[in-house]
Amino acid sequence: MLQRAKELQKPPPPGAPHSVPVPGSKVEGRTAVFRHWRFPDHLLTTLDPAVTTVHEAFEQSAAQYPTNRCLGHRPYDPSTKTFGPYVWQDYDTVRRRRANFGAGLVKLLEDAGVTGTQYGVGLWCQNRPEWQITDLGCMSQSLFTVSLYDTLGPDSTEFIINHASLPCVVTSLRHIPTLLKLKPRLPTLKLIVCLDPLSSGEKPGESKADLLNELAKDQGISIHYIEDVEAIGETHPRAYTPPRPESIVTINYTSGTTGEPKGVVLTHANAIAATSTSYMVIRQTYRDIICSFLPLAHIYQRVSEHTSLWAGAAIGYFHGDILDLVEDMKLLRPTAFCGVPRLYNRFGSKIKEATVEAPGVRGALSRHVVSTKLANLEKPATPEAATNRHALYDRVWARKVAAALGLDRCESMVSGSAPLDPSLHQFLRVVFANNFMQGYGLTETYAVSLVQQMGDMQAGSCGAVVPTTEACLVDVPDMEYLASDKPQARGELLVRGTSVFREYFRNVAETAKALDGDGWFHTGDVCAVDELGRFRVIDRVKNVLKLAQGEYVCPERIENVYLANCTWLASGFVHGDSTQSFLVAIFGVAPDTFAGWAGKALGAPIDAADLAAVQKAAEHPKVQRAAAKELDRVGRRNKFNNWERVRNFRLMVDPFTIENELLTPTLKLKRPVAVKTYRDVLDELYEQALAAEKEGKAKAKL
Repeated sequence: MLQRAKELQKPPPPGAPHSVPVPGSKVEGRTAVFRHWRFPDHLLTTLDPAVTTVHEAFEQSAAQYPTNRCLGHRPYDPSTKTFGPYVWQDYDTVRRRRANFGAGLVKLLEDAGVTGTQYGVGLWCQNRPEWQITDLGCMSQSLFTVSLYDTLGPDSTEFIINHASLPCVVTSLRHIPTLLKLKPRLPTLKLIVCLDPLSSGEKPGESKADLLNELAKDQGISIHYIEDVEAIGETHPRAYTPPRPESIVTINYTSGTTGEPKGVVLTHANAIAATSTSYMVIRQTYRDIICSFLPLAHIYQRVSEHTSLWAGAAIGYFHGDILDLVEDMKLLRPTAFCGVPRLYNRFGSKIKEATVEAPGVRGALSRHVVSTKLANLEKPATPEAATNRHALYDRVWARKVAAALGLDRCESMVSGSAPLDPSLHQFLRVVFANNFMQGYGLTETYAVSLVQQMGDMQAGSCGAVVPTTEACLVDVPDMEYLASDKPQARGELLVRGTSVFREYFRNVAETAKALDGDGWFHTGDVCAVDELGRFRVIDRVKNVLKLAQGEYVCPERIENVYLANCTWLASGFVHGDSTQSFLVAIFGVAPDTFAGWAGKALGAPIDAADLAAVQKAAEHPKVQRAAAKELDRVGRRNKFNNWERVRNFRLMVDPFTIENELLTPTLKLKRPVAVKTYRDVLDELYEQALAAEKEGKAKAKL
């Protein structure tokens, strides 16, 4: 398998396309269908015909590498209040634990009256070895897991448990009180498995287990420690009930920013297809190691760990504090790394502060190294000569800089979840001097759809179609994106393939909207495709934004809340750049009500008929502060997440009208046109907010 992945990972010849059109597939209003250049006639299903499920992939590795490090964590020492060095479990240990857990879990659920297979088990905790042991244990008995984000609120938790009819939730100790409070509204929940110890030598009847079960028994629920479940499985062993390729591996719920969360049904066949692609992109071996810190509830991290487990590699879990992630990475020194733009932004800021922005010789040397390497990367003599490596500077500079983050051994890096700023991408490429790619995927595609080919040094692109997928672009006439556009075709991205989800769980209507009769998944993202078959995301069909940290935001919903609660507003345009982690806005004021409201803030009357005076008041610092306070109050009262609250804004008189072509005849905002029209204003709002944030941090340090 490794040799095949190595061969498939090789880039196309210089100047050759990365994605190729299928002959005769172009139709009116749609581009040709594109496939990976090595798979023009079919789609990849698995790198190894003997492996068709994630269960089989893990069993293969456990048989080949039983003594290899598998799952590692840093135990906490309460006496010193510190986290110690990494402690590892090998593949044989994890295989034994997963088998015992699966058997014990089924026994407990059968005792509680739950029978059959292919029911779901909830997983609600931060990344840790027990998450993976639970997931693998469920697979061994043909059960599937349903991830709950560790930060999920009680309403979403209740919805998902009920919607998926979960009889069991495996969770950390701190979530158990929430589950017990919700239990009267969770009729299917019979069992809670705690991943943290419930006893530490207390007298009988006084342990956490005794106290929690005393609270739980009247509600028809029992609580068990994971190691006790494994002990039950060891006492009552049962053979594997292995899943089939069409069996569900997970139902992964979307964030639900435009309504209730949707359960994305993903099969083992989807998982193996996605893992095969991932294995080609970040080729791992039994000698490799990754750092697990992105939420395992996110499909991006899940496929990353599938890949490591199939390769026989080691997974080291961060100790739970993202601010101290570098401390973990210095101990692990990972050889492969999957991150998101928000983290890479933090890396970039810290590296620049310590290098190119440093005073004296260090700063001068760093600026020379970076400028030299960027020139080799962006302005080579020929396109194929582009490189982010340098025989001397990588040894004396780049490797030392990377070592400060624990990334000096990292050979491959991937950015996903949201677009990475092109200039930052190039800067980090010259710093890490490795294969640093950007990819694109969604929960519905098991995290993989597009990815840059090895050696592709372009920034701003998501690269080519992956081997498990085919893609095309369809016209979006309302937004003036057409497959016939020159020099690059533009349109909504449609994908189809072996990693694409089966359906939205118990939601026929939404499934029909997303998957058409020919099996194409409509992503809602607008892309452009270049002459080499590389795709670039340029817009969204739906009014949903994705911020730099990967959070989805529905601007229309936020606008409606502000407009409904601030009577002095007439219109709103909430905007989020995909390279930023917060929102800005342009609001139109209603002169008649705004005049009185602003007059109170200024302590002087304003004539509502004098539009110049109204605009002048809208720009006054006192009015701006009063408006900011009111918007913040509305956001908090309506339980906006921090990334949904507008950080900076501009107040204007009639910013959006039919006459200036920013409103349709039915008074709907033309968002793409508004972005173009007010691009300078939006940029200024971001600059002001970022400057204020930086100033606040500086004052805090003082």
